Amino acid sequence: MSPTLHTIAISVGGILAGLALAGALLWRQQQALQVARYQATHDEITGLPNRRLLLTRLRAALAENTPVGLVLLDLDGFKAVNDTFGHDTGNLLLAHIGRLLTGLDAPVEVAARLSGDEFALLVRGDRDDTAAAAHAAWRTIGAAPVRVEGGHITVSASVGYTYLPAYLTGSPRQLLAEADAAMYQAKQSRTGVHGHEPLAAPTGRRSRDRH
Repeated sequence: MSPTLHTIAISVGGILAGLALAGALLWRQQQALQVARYQATHDEITGLPNRRLLLTRLRAALAENTPVGLVLLDLDGFKAVNDTFGHDTGNLLLAHIGRLLTGLDAPVEVAARLSGDEFALLVRGDRDDTAAAAHAAWRTIGAAPVRVEGGHITVSASVGYTYLPAYLTGSPRQLLAEADAAMYQAKQSRTGVHGHEPLAAPTGRRSRDRH
């Protein structure tokens, strides 16, 4: 090989090696960005969407002018689980509840963990759909004791729900406040599930999705 061709071959090899290195660095950056985005919108313990992602999906649902329901629930006596079995067991229980809620059928669109032992369900549907999702979550959580290291844990939940008909407008903050108040009523009355009833539609008013 002539000296000129040898020089060209070395140069080309260096360029290809540089391109390969740049490609590998770009791939790693993209992977790191995807991981960062996932961590910003998902709960570390359960893998469920977190409050931020739930609010994003809730805003999008409200913008479509269709009936939307929101269910909030927290676990009864969860602090006692942490105190008795330890936080690792408590985290395992939260992950178990997350899997149960993820397995709920439509019209449940999103199951999320908000904080602590509080979870939420975004429902695409009317009052009956939302009430059905709330009762399904309550029954599913309390269906059977959860096996943990050192014994079994009987789990129950207090569930509150609200919904927004097509003829009303509302905000994520409003729905969260209404569902939270309903959940508090369920816990205080020990009824398991309690629903918030929105205002009735004014007589003769067209539904908002026809405006």
